[in-house]
Amino acid sequence: MELLSDREGKIALCLARKTIEKKIGDRDLECEELTPIFEEDRGVFVTITKSGDLRGCIGLPYPMCPLGEGLIEAAVSASTSDPRFPPVTPGELDIIRLEVTVLSTPEILSCAPEERAKNIVIGRDGLIIKGHGRSGLLLPQVATEYNMEPEEFLDHVCMKAGLPPGTWRSENVEIMTFLGQIFTEQKE
Repeated sequence: MELLSDREGKIALCLARKTIEKKIGDRDLECEELTPIFEEDRGVFVTITKSGDLRGCIGLPYPMCPLGEGLIEAAVSASTSDPRFPPVTPGELDIIRLEVTVLSTPEILSCAPEERAKNIVIGRDGLIIKGHGRSGLLLPQVATEYNMEPEEFLDHVCMKAGLPPGTWRSENVEIMTFLGQIFTEQKE
């Protein structure tokens, strides 16, 4: 995966912020012009926090559209359509903090189920589980933020999918890993 430069990370954050500010507060921010990397198909998530607590997080796990388009879609969805939270209000715009995670293409973790935990690198890998008609995803930073061990991280992605902890040990589920390049707004 070609990494974004620090400058491109700032542009990604600006685009996400501009999209939310326009949608919710009818404010218009200026951002630098998008570089060619924003035309590449990439998975991307936008995470919104308020006072350190999650306020919204939605994205596109697979590279289905250009990064610039995906960022706009994820920013709108995270701020208005995360079913766990009410939509962000205009009064919150100055106190929320945004994080953009650009994803590599998910790859199947090809090892025996009992070896899966040994093949997860905390802080590097994000997880997707698919099986029993359900799926769930956790970004790489979740395991780090909550000091999880690989088994615990796998259990949590099971629960995110609505599956019992330990389902990752079954041959009937697919575990995928991906890398995430994370950019976070620095608020005063």
